Formats: sequence, C-alpha cells, structure tokens
Amino acid sequence: MKQDKRVIVLIVVAALGYFVDIYDLIVFNVVKNESLKHLGFIGNDLKKYEIYLFNLQMTGMLVGGLLWGIMGDKKGRVSVLFGSIFLYSIANIANAFVTTIDQYAFVRFIAGIGLAGELGAGITLVAENMPKEKRGFGTMIIVTFGALGAVVASLVGKSFGWQTTYIVGGCLGLGLLLLRAGAYESGMYQNLLQNSHIKRGNFFSLFKKSSLFLKYVSCILIGLPIWYAIGVLVNLSPRFAEANGLVGGVDVADSVMFAYLGLSVGDLLSGLLSQFMRSRKKVVFLYLGLSFLLMLVYLFNKEVSVLYYKWMCFGIGFATGYWALFVTIASEQFGTNIRSTVTNTVPNFVRGAVVPITLSFASLSISVGVIISAFWVGLVCLLLAFVATLYIKDSFSKDLNYFEID
Repeated sequence: MKQDKRVIVLIVVAALGYFVDIYDLIVFNVVKNESLKHLGFIGNDLKKYEIYLFNLQMTGMLVGGLLWGIMGDKKGRVSVLFGSIFLYSIANIANAFVTTIDQYAFVRFIAGIGLAGELGAGITLVAENMPKEKRGFGTMIIVTFGALGAVVASLVGKSFGWQTTYIVGGCLGLGLLLLRAGAYESGMYQNLLQNSHIKRGNFFSLFKKSSLFLKYVSCILIGLPIWYAIGVLVNLSPRFAEANGLVGGVDVADSVMFAYLGLSVGDLLSGLLSQFMRSRKKVVFLYLGLSFLLMLVYLFNKEVSVLYYKWMCFGIGFATGYWALFVTIASEQFGTNIRSTVTNTVPNFVRGAVVPITLSFASLSISVGVIISAFWVGLVCLLLAFVATLYIKDSFSKDLNYFEID
C-alpha cells in the first residue's frame, strides 16, 4: 500500500511538472507578437525575430535534452526532474523583464535547456517504478494532463499581458518544487548504482552498435508527424486558411489551444487502447493512419470557416495524440544505464526536428505553394514514422530491469 501511494505521488509530480513544462513551451507562441511589438518590432522585423527566438528555444531544447539525459543516468532521475523545473521557471520569470532582443534571445535559449529535462525524467521514473503491465497508465496520465498546460497558456495569454503570462508560468514551476519531498529514485536505478562497472549515460554508446543506433533513430522518427502537425499545420493555420479562401479570423492562439485539447484527449485514448490491446505499435499505426486522413481533409477542403479550423486543429491534435506512447516506447527500448539519456534526447530531437521541417516547408512552398508543400512534407514525415514503427519491437509489458553493455 505504501509503495502504491509513493507511485501515485510520483505520477502527480510528473504530471504537474509536464503541465508547467508545456505551458512554458507554448507560451512564447502565444505572446510572441505582443512581446515583440512591446520591444519595438513590427512588420518584417517582427516575423524575422519570431523565427529567430523560436529556433533558439528549440536549439536550447536539443542541448538540454542531451545534458539532462546524461545527467539523469549519471546523477539520478529525481535531480533532473526538479533541476529542469527550477531552470525553466527562473528563465520564464526573467523573460517578463527583458528590454532588448538580445536579452530575450538569451532567456529563450536558457528556457529551452530547462524545458528539455522534465518529460524524460518523469516518464523514466514512472516507467521504472510501476508494474510492467500497468506503466502505460502512468505515462498516459502524465501526458494527458500535461498537454492541458497549452490550453491554460492560451487562456492566460489572451486574458493578461505577455509579462504576466510569463510570470505565471515561472511561479507555477517554483510552486511545484514544494512537492520535491514526495519524489524518490527508482529501484532499478538504485540497482544500477550498485554495479559500478556499468557505464552510465554514455550517449556515444548508442552509435557503437548498429542495432542500438537503428532503434534510437527509429524512436525519433516515430514522433516526427506530431511536431510536423504542431509546427506546420497548427502554428501556420492562418496561412492555410488564407490559401483556401478565408482571409482573417483564424487566431494561432486558438489553433494551439484546440490542438492541445485534442492532443490531451488523443493521449488519453491512445494510452487506454494500448493497455486494452496490449500493444504500443498497433495504436501508433492507427494514429498515423488517422493523421494522414485528417491532413488531407485539412489541406484540400475548400469549404472552410473560422469554426472549421478550430475543430480541424482539435482533430489534428487528437490524431497526433500518441505522444505518451511515443515517449514510453523510447523509454522501454533501452537498458537502465542509458534509459534517461534516450528518454530525454528522443522527444527533444523530435522537437528540434521542427526546424528542418518548417524550413523544408518554407523552401518548397515558394515553388509549389503552401498547400502542396505541406502535403509533401507531411507525407514524408508520416512514411518515415510508419517504417520506424515497423522496425522496432513492441515493448508492452517488457521487463526494464537490465543494462546495455558496450
């Protein structure tokens, strides 16, 4: 009974942490226009710095994913969980007081580093502490609840000023640190510490064996359609509306909010389906197929309205709501001594992939237009994810108490 209560506390802490993580990840997209205008940027300068700051944040997440992942295997999962929360909370409070674009850029980079650690640490802790047949429920709760952080970010951003919105996110994170006493390391990690001859957090070991390398790359590719959907279809929804004859009225903040509502519902259902079907892969295939169908409808239907785009963003979010499964799959594919490194880097490499995805979309759209460009980029992402899912082994109820030996 005591063990069950401790696991519940872990799930609550990880879920709340991911809620704040998603809030702070999305908040820039919600308040970027208002904040940059406040700093004196308009027109093309505003658009240029939107992209610049977003790319710096995502670059920070790539760096942070690697740093926090290795630290999680070397120093422990709990230290990463709360260290990352502390860093991105302080960064977002500082963001409210920037007065120059250089300050803004520095703070978004630091925030990106902090945002990279919470999800991987939380998923790893829960996966290692729950019974193998039930751990999908734990990761499902974390991501389902956490995705609602984007909804709250959108609502706060539309109701208050950009500075207040950043401060709220930072204070939520600092408040969460009060729950630190309830978190504890997993028995698997404690067992790892007793085997001092086993190398921990060796990122380059993933490249020494072709089997490990192909598994690692496959785990990353499975998540590409999720951030294609968020980074292109949702974040650029006003451009697709205009291309289909609807000028004005489509608000990115609303698109993000509806997409993450859908993502939350989709994650809840995908987690339940995974437990019911006793398979991760079957559910991922189902969601990839639904994502393809909704992408076609979203891009090529000409009978559009503002309400239509809200519901389509909800549907697209729902169809990409296998984020919990995706991160869980990555965590379950590798041994305890490299698990944190993988679970932290994989989702952040996927998030970082939004940069080449959006650049490919922008480059291709010059010659073929936004609709066709989005179709081809999306199709490539979906095909890569499909092949990667075929390659990996289904990890449902897999025993995670083992090591990867160089």
